[in-house]
Amino acid sequence: MKSGNIYFVDQGSRQAAPIVLIHAFPLNHTMWNSQISILSEKYRVIAYDIRGHGESDVGDGQYTIELFVDDMIALLDHLKIKKTNLCGLSMGGYIALRALERHPERFSALVLSDTQSEADSDEAKVKRSGAIQLIKEKGLAAFAEGFVKSAFAPATFTDNPEVIQAVKEMILKNSPLGICGALLAMATRTDTTAVLNKTKIPTLILVGEKDQITPLSAATSMKENIPNAQLHVISCAGHLSHLENPTEFNRRLLVFLEGKHKERQKDIDEDIKEGKERMDTEGGSPNEENKYHDLGGEA
Repeated sequence: MKSGNIYFVDQGSRQAAPIVLIHAFPLNHTMWNSQISILSEKYRVIAYDIRGHGESDVGDGQYTIELFVDDMIALLDHLKIKKTNLCGLSMGGYIALRALERHPERFSALVLSDTQSEADSDEAKVKRSGAIQLIKEKGLAAFAEGFVKSAFAPATFTDNPEVIQAVKEMILKNSPLGICGALLAMATRTDTTAVLNKTKIPTLILVGEKDQITPLSAATSMKENIPNAQLHVISCAGHLSHLENPTEFNRRLLVFLEGKHKERQKDIDEDIKEGKERMDTEGGSPNEENKYHDLGGEA
């Protein structure tokens, strides 16, 4: 990685189709533990800590979304993964969309959860500036208290208080410098709306029904602009829908991935059948079968 080490976990069969999970601000890869457990039964799952979060290096705190994209692509190169499924939540979605815009050839399917393509409005930028000031003056604990109030559905505080506490602990394990750097990165990110209608890969959009940070309207806007995108609302959940309702989130994710790969396998099978028929009638080279075999082995 550029000027630092990125911590990651790599679980599941190395021969399985890979999926990269990009966590939300201001958490770390462990927020995906439920998804890692389920997905690793069928997929190669890579979850990592974004620079300045979790166990990854903090560095100088001067971050951009461009740098976060560079880090992820460098990780894929390190793992020798040419193409992967990609799933990002909140800030992870910002990174995923910009990565897709810059490197469309590296991704085979996209999952966008509780995120948006639009850049920050002036109001949002001012709020991020206020969050940086709060962290400098009162520390991460005060910031964490405000964050959970906006991130979770009201019912989560009574029905699932352990999730609230787990998120607070994740935040407090981070470096204040890293959190402030991520706030600056999000405030200065580019608008990726233009890439939506150019998206050629299967796309799933998930959003908590009570998400107040990136609400249903933002998810609907992306769905309307991405060809053939699927949109599902996660019930009884706010901005961190994968934690608040992991059962429904995981079901939607698995159904999408399985459907995407079944459809892709159908296309491959049809290509193979067509190729064999052409070889029978016209004669052909054994390299054609190798080519189709290679396609089937890609993510």
